[in-house]
Amino acid sequence: MTVQFDRIALIGIGLIGSSIAHDIKRLGLAKEVIVATRSADTLKRAEELQLGDRYTMSSSEAVKDADLVIVSVPVGASESVAKEVASNLKVGAIVTDVGSTKASVIAQMQPHMPPHVHFIPGHPLAGTEKSGPDAGFAGLFEGRWCIFTPIAGTDETALKRLRRFWEALGSKVDEMDPEHHDKVLAIVSHLPHIIAYNIVGTADDLEAVTESEVIKYSASGFRDFTRLAASDPTMWRDVCLHNKDAILEMLARFSEDLAYLQRAIRWGEGDKIFDLFTRTRAIRRSIIQAGQDVDAPDFGRPHPLEKKA
Repeated sequence: MTVQFDRIALIGIGLIGSSIAHDIKRLGLAKEVIVATRSADTLKRAEELQLGDRYTMSSSEAVKDADLVIVSVPVGASESVAKEVASNLKVGAIVTDVGSTKASVIAQMQPHMPPHVHFIPGHPLAGTEKSGPDAGFAGLFEGRWCIFTPIAGTDETALKRLRRFWEALGSKVDEMDPEHHDKVLAIVSHLPHIIAYNIVGTADDLEAVTESEVIKYSASGFRDFTRLAASDPTMWRDVCLHNKDAILEMLARFSEDLAYLQRAIRWGEGDKIFDLFTRTRAIRRSIIQAGQDVDAPDFGRPHPLEKKA
């Protein structure tokens, strides 16, 4: 793989940022990588893991002369980062992000982006329940989608250049309108996590009643919910607050469908229950056929390229 950028600045070095760093190094996509984070401990760990070439707690310092700036912070911190880096962005730099909500990120960042840079919001649909620089690994984005939500007037050359970068990481790239992205992600990502947090919270409330049997006898279904519910609380708090309208719309639809199922169970309407379960089973098969998962028995299996501990 040939060098695509002379200097890449990674603002935030959690699971996504560190995984990008691993792939940049593995594939030789940049001559230099600058890592920035506000936490001294996190920065020290990133340096111990050799995730970059230079390290700083100043995002503004990190973006100096960077050709590509990737913002990998909780979406609620997007505006503060944009304000901090704006004055030091070089002419022609590409600025992108990895946030799970796009309309909010655009509203926070775009007003602060100088006219001489190319701001291209993005979202790689990849991750695990782990967080921090130790969580990242090479190959996280292999075969996964990365969605761009370009704003009006986006430079096509810059867009193609960013597309080539994500394709080099193994991603399939698509483009969406920001609002449409947020609605789609509300159902395929945000709502499942919210439901998981809620179910695990309910189980925790029942622990005293069941004398710890909820944990002791956790079957695969509950175990898989706990994996989602172990995700970074800061990130998911921000997702809920910054994609509020779409999430509330999907929660309302989910509540209606849950009430339908509740009535079917109450009245013993086995045909309705069977039809629903048959339809949803087919969705699982479609996901496997689309290459977004494999037909393996253990939902919590490690990624094939993840380093063994």
